[in-house]
Amino acid sequence: MSATTEYPNYSPGLQGVIAGITTISHIDVETSSLTYRGINVHELAEHGSFEETAYLLLHGELPTQAQLDAFRATLAAERELPGAVIDALRACPKNMHPMDQVKVAYSVLGAFDADYEAEPTDHDANVRKAVRIIAKAATAVTAGYRLSQGKEPVAPDANLNTAANFLYMLHGEKADDYTVKVMDASLTLYAEHTFNASAFAARVTVATLSDLYSGIATGIGTLKGPLHGGANEEAMHMLMQFNSPEEAEAWTRDALATKKKIMGFGHREYRKSDSRAGYLTKIAKEIGVRMGNTKWGEIADAMEKVMWDEKQLFPNVDFPAAYAYYLLGIPIPLYTPIFVIARTSGWCAHMIEQLDNNRLIRPSCIYEGKGVTNYVPIAQR
Repeated sequence: MSATTEYPNYSPGLQGVIAGITTISHIDVETSSLTYRGINVHELAEHGSFEETAYLLLHGELPTQAQLDAFRATLAAERELPGAVIDALRACPKNMHPMDQVKVAYSVLGAFDADYEAEPTDHDANVRKAVRIIAKAATAVTAGYRLSQGKEPVAPDANLNTAANFLYMLHGEKADDYTVKVMDASLTLYAEHTFNASAFAARVTVATLSDLYSGIATGIGTLKGPLHGGANEEAMHMLMQFNSPEEAEAWTRDALATKKKIMGFGHREYRKSDSRAGYLTKIAKEIGVRMGNTKWGEIADAMEKVMWDEKQLFPNVDFPAAYAYYLLGIPIPLYTPIFVIARTSGWCAHMIEQLDNNRLIRPSCIYEGKGVTNYVPIAQR
């Protein structure tokens, strides 16, 4: 007898459980579409910018030009890290994963926030905190990574947007417009995704009336796992095993036969496809053509065909993101931290929404342990 048969009110992994009401984003499972505040994410990625998307998620509507200019100016003014945060990152072990580095950064950053002593439910203070959190993400990620590589951090450039600054602070030189646009689009696609594990974990944290920075640390820790954000890194390591589409096809068939975990496929919330993956696949293949390296797209196609033919499983957004970032020269350990740079906007929107109408999140559980027994003194055990 399964757990769900024995306990009809129990849903493993909370699958299908409605845990809240949100106005932030929505997945239409019939059309496989994702909207942020009612706007299709493809339109935002194609025609907008990550900054517009972050503003939309925080404020509920697209900014006017004046509002966007002011928002960008605030982000630019808030990108630098306090010296104490740099010192904390410098003290991290060289082999520490960048996700753990950025978690350290945010754990320290909270104490330096101008609204550190604000009430947890102060909406305006939380919005100000959110802007600072979003602004510093790319700086924290690149500073930690460069220090781990024996290099000094590169200070942010106030004239560059989030995507361009990330690339500049990572490599020490400005990227071309095409690369910036691709990175910007990927940040928009990764910015928010309803009640995903990390967003829900962040909401659980602030529902105790903890602060946004604690929620961000929770979100980062949750996102690190390969069943959530870490899947893009695992997907690229998987792809790098193959020298040809034929090798990829044979491995995939064997993996299915032997029930090996294949990263980057399927999604609990989508039935037919992950529309973000389709959009990013197009971009990834375009990058390959521009760079004269179509190998990864061809290998990916071979795997996708087997997965669909054999199991009707489609790629999720992490699969094309993996080889798109690889083609752009992004180190694999930074794939999930890029997710953090984008998702800070979604996490903050969720935490603010939670705190604006808060109730402690405290589910029940089913006990299957021992019955009541008496304490036995240690001398008699």
